[in-house]
Amino acid sequence: MVGAGDFRNGVTFEEDGNVFQIVEFQHVKPGKGAAFVRTKIKNIKTGAVVEKTYRPTDKFPKAHIERKDMQYSYNDGGLYYFMDQETFEMLPINESQIGDTLKFVKENDFVKILSHNGAVFGIEAPTFVELEVADTEPGVAGNTAQGATKPATLETGATINVPLFINIGDVLRIDTRTGQYMERA
Repeated sequence: MVGAGDFRNGVTFEEDGNVFQIVEFQHVKPGKGAAFVRTKIKNIKTGAVVEKTYRPTDKFPKAHIERKDMQYSYNDGGLYYFMDQETFEMLPINESQIGDTLKFVKENDFVKILSHNGAVFGIEAPTFVELEVADTEPGVAGNTAQGATKPATLETGATINVPLFINIGDVLRIDTRTGQYMERA
C-alpha cells in the first residue's frame, strides 16, 4: 500500500481498477482546513493525464510495473516486433500502444517493454541515442548570436532542430525524452 502522503514522481498505484503513475505532486497545507495532496496522474493504459486531489491519509495498492529489456526487430504494417533476449520469442505490439516512442529507435536497438499483470501497455526508449543525420540544409552564415537552428532529418525519419554547423552524415546524441539535440557523438 502507498499513502497519498508518500506520493513522489514516478510512483505507480491502483485506483478504481486503473493503474496510475504520478506525473506531478504538491503537498498543500492551507492556513484553514486539512492538508491535501494535489497531483497530476497519468492513466498507464490509456495515457490520459488527470489532475486530482487526495487526503494525505488515503491509501492505495501499489502497482507493480514490469520493465523487460527487449530488442526492437522490425515493423510490419501496424505491428512492431520485439525479441525477448532470453527465449528469443517475438512479441508483436500494436502501433496504438507505442505512440511516437520509437521515432528515435533504430532496428536492433534495445528498449524496455512495460507491462502490468502480463498486459503490455507501453515502451520506454533509451534515454539517449546516437543517430546519423540523413538530410539537412547547409548552414547559412548570418545572425548566429541567438543560437540559430535548422531542421534535420535523422536516419529513423524523425525531424529535430540542430545548430547550423551540423551536416549530413554527422552522428548526434539525442535526448529521447525531449527530442532535443545534445551534442555530436
